[in-house]
Amino acid sequence: MQASGIITLTTDFGVRDHYAALLKGHILSEGQAVQFIDISHQVQAYNIGQAAYLLGASFWAFPKGSIHIVSVHNFYQEHPRFLVIAHKGHYFIGPDNGVFSLLFKEKPQEIYQLISEEPPSLLSMQRLFAKASAHLLAQQPLEEIGQKSDELLERISLNAVVSKDYIRAAVLYIDVYENVVLNVDRELFEEIAQGRSFELYFKRFDPISDLSLHYAEQAVGEVLCLFNSSGLLEIAVNAGKAASLFGLKVDDSVQLEFLND
Repeated sequence: MQASGIITLTTDFGVRDHYAALLKGHILSEGQAVQFIDISHQVQAYNIGQAAYLLGASFWAFPKGSIHIVSVHNFYQEHPRFLVIAHKGHYFIGPDNGVFSLLFKEKPQEIYQLISEEPPSLLSMQRLFAKASAHLLAQQPLEEIGQKSDELLERISLNAVVSKDYIRAAVLYIDVYENVVLNVDRELFEEIAQGRSFELYFKRFDPISDLSLHYAEQAVGEVLCLFNSSGLLEIAVNAGKAASLFGLKVDDSVQLEFLND
């Protein structure tokens, strides 16, 4: 697999400070032609679940051979491990803090541990990522990038609780439009629904009982639910802010009840 020259960045660096620019500078200083794409620098600090959601929702749209750098909660232990992963035609670089176990439903195809002679620090980590990126961009053998590994730190995602008649879900993410993303995908929904009608309850508001195909299917200001571009169920308000309107926050519980007509 050849690297495409595209590097995406998913970080919790924010946009006010210089940290994202510093990482880009280290990568450019390695002398390879690069096209940077910022997926997000506003991941909530240390929130690997949010990072996995944002990267998982977007990496597949990039050309094969793209390099995806995740820099969130890098120093999760005294001696952190950093990895290069080849999976599904893409490369991934980041800390072995559990983010990759949340990103992939299956074990990645190839895992290599990056080795640094420097003590762990922001600068040494960024230099390590830059050198790994340059190695991939130069089409150097993946086997030479580091030490092959079968280990990947596992983190358990917050899964919905299900029975034959309900799904007890949670708010996974709130986007810039304040659409509320739930940890329920279409496959799970259809498995439990079995074609039945449903009611989606949240807080003390009236339930939603219709599944929309797009936001404008409802009148402006009306609440709706739909499956978003990532295939996850979402509570939204057409041209409005669902999270503020209904007081919903990340990790809040919602319930889908399926009716036996």
